[in-house]
This record gives sequence, structure tokens and C-alpha cells, in this order.
Amino acid sequence: MKKQTKTCSICLNITLSDPCPVCTDKNRDKSVICVVEHPLDILAIEKSGQFKGVYHVLHGAISPLNDIGPDEIRIAELLKRIDKSQVSEVILATNLNMEGEATAMYIAKKIRELKNKETEKIKISRLGQGLSNGTDLEYADEKTIFQALEGRKDY
Repeated sequence: MKKQTKTCSICLNITLSDPCPVCTDKNRDKSVICVVEHPLDILAIEKSGQFKGVYHVLHGAISPLNDIGPDEIRIAELLKRIDKSQVSEVILATNLNMEGEATAMYIAKKIRELKNKETEKIKISRLGQGLSNGTDLEYADEKTIFQALEGRKDY
């Protein structure tokens, strides 16, 4: 199994095929990108049945106490992806803890710094009600994630 797993060249999820099934699904809204910290977060969101966009996996969060800065996670790939494609919304679905908040703030700032006419129109949102502070997405149930997606707010 370990030999068969790959990283999706588009969203950076762990998968058996490249690109992954989510990225190749023609029914997905490629203009909405949900940014998560870990591949397991995708499984949690998918269980809700609510999200119909695509994902971007950071493989971590900014954590100065653990010497993890923006260059150690996959933010640069996200920014290139946004700059090259027609994105209407970026949902920041990082965990609701100090590291997740720092990561979300950094990404929002970097998206706003992108200088082109398309990126000026991008809505940046954050998961809203339903998830309490300190909650990791992979432990949340479907209803909670559904409410969080429904109640997301501009960031």
C-alpha cells in the first residue's frame, strides 16, 4: 500500500492516483478551494456531503514554537494555484487553534497581496459556527462540519 500512495500534483492530498479523484471529478466546482491542514481533514469534510469544491492540503500549520514557518508547509503551491486559475473563493479550514489561526491569517494576507484583476475578486472565508476553538477537523462529526461550512464568514 505504501508503494502505491502518491501525492496529488494539484491538491497535494495523499492518493492512489495522480491527480486524485476529487481533482478529476467534473462535477466539482474548481473555483472554490478549501484549504486544510492534513489529508484526514478532507475525509472529515467529505463525510458532511456539503462541500462540492476542491481542496488544497498544507501538510501542517505555521507553528513558531516548533520551528514550522510558512516555507515548511505548502502555502507557496496554494498561491501559485490561485494565481494561475479562476478562483472565486478560498475557504480557510485550518484548525481552530493558535497555529491554525496564524496559518489562516498568513494565507489571507498573501492572497490579498497577489496582484492581478482575478485575485481582487476572490472571497476569503473561514469556517464558522459549529466548531469550537481547539477542535481538530478530523474528530468533528458530519453535522458539525455541515454547520461550520454553512456558517462560514468572510475573513
